[in-house]
Amino acid sequence: MDLLERLRQCTSFQWDEGNANKNWERHRVSRSESEEVFFNNPLVVTDDDVHSTTEDRYFALGRTHRGRLLFTVFTVRRQKIRVISTRDMTKKEREVYRSHG
Repeated sequence: MDLLERLRQCTSFQWDEGNANKNWERHRVSRSESEEVFFNNPLVVTDDDVHSTTEDRYFALGRTHRGRLLFTVFTVRRQKIRVISTRDMTKKEREVYRSHG
C-alpha cells in the first residue's frame, strides 16, 4: 500500500503535548493548522529516511485552509497521524510543492 492510501485510511490525529506546544512556541503553527494540510491538495509526501530509526517517519508539504504553506514531519501509528513537527516551508520547499500543483 502506498503512503497516500495509508493516510486515507487514518481516522484521527494523535498529539504528544510537548510537540503540540513546541510547534506553537517555535513556529506559531497551531494543531488545527498542522492537521489541515492533510485535507488539502496538493499534498506532497515522502519518506524521511534519515530520521526513521525506530519507526517510519515522513515529510509532508501542504497548505492550510487559509493558504499557509507548511512542512510537516509525521508518523503513522495504527490509523492515526502523529504530527512530530510543523513549520513554514522554505523557499526551496515551496518550489517543490508548487511543481506538484
